Amino acid sequence: MSQEIINSLNKNFESIKKIDKNGVEFWQARELLPLLGYDKWQNAEEVIKRASRSCINSGQPIENHFTDISKMIETGKSAVRQIKDYKLSRYACYLIAQNGDPKKPEIAMAQTYFAIQTRKQEIFGQLPEADKRLFIRGEVTIENKKLFSTAKRAGVTKFGSFNEAGYKGLYGMALANIEIKKGIKKGELLDRAGTTELAANLFRITQTDEKIKKDNIKGDFLASKTHFMVGGKVRQTIKEIGGTMPEDLPTEKHIKELKVGKRKLLNEKVDGIF
Repeated sequence: MSQEIINSLNKNFESIKKIDKNGVEFWQARELLPLLGYDKWQNAEEVIKRASRSCINSGQPIENHFTDISKMIETGKSAVRQIKDYKLSRYACYLIAQNGDPKKPEIAMAQTYFAIQTRKQEIFGQLPEADKRLFIRGEVTIENKKLFSTAKRAGVTKFGSFNEAGYKGLYGMALANIEIKKGIKKGELLDRAGTTELAANLFRITQTDEKIKKDNIKGDFLASKTHFMVGGKVRQTIKEIGGTMPEDLPTEKHIKELKVGKRKLLNEKVDGIF
């Protein structure tokens, strides 16, 4: 049941996610709340108010998680009225689920979903750095396959150029130049990348996949342009928060060495038992 909840909610929740001009993910309350069983805005706004109070009580700056994006719309005969809406962070979505009516099946499922996701994050946070790196490298491989499958359905035929565009956006230079700067062999970039660099690439890959599908992008030129743009947005976000540019991050041991080390350690533990 837990896996079914994860798959179902993850699909719906992530499908309405948006990315702002700074590359930051967000959700709109008027799209999120119906998924949680709140079809009437009046009831939805009550939940948002409770979640906002929880945000304040937790010591988090509310403006970082709940942003009023109300707008005026025409209702006919030159009349206008205000439509309330909110730009929500992932944490805000979590608080809304926690403050919703647990009698609603959608809320109960959302609470379970976030509980599972939170536990996964806790477990991940306790992993040694090598295990984190192995995990994220595996995720990059999986998501890259999904992206190339999406690109193929979008009519991409020049996969080398498509891939290069993503790297140029994120690293600000061609792949060959990245490899020269880092002093690594051809084709080793992701296998020699550390956890932070892999995470940046994972975000680039997943967001490009979402963008191509959501905007129904077709053809080599537009797909590569999209890949470059998303990579650039991730790069800009790293810059704005004062992070180290990915091309300046140090290289690590080849991922194959980590895998060999893990296997040896496992065999030693098994030998020690028997």
